[in-house]
Amino acid sequence: MSLDRSIDDAEDQPYEPTFFASKYGLPTRLAKTIIDANGGGRRACDAAATTYLRYVALRRQQGR
Repeated sequence: MSLDRSIDDAEDQPYEPTFFASKYGLPTRLAKTIIDANGGGRRACDAAATTYLRYVALRRQQGR
């Protein structure tokens, strides 16, 4: 994997919060928080959203 990525890499362009929220079924406010916390890059935001959703699912399974 190369660390020399083009700035024009479509997968690393910032998300629009409304689109990101709808993609993962998140409230817009939470989507904005995830984007802000992860620098807006799609790879990082996708990973954060997936991790968050797994955590929520695990908590539901445990009845918390």
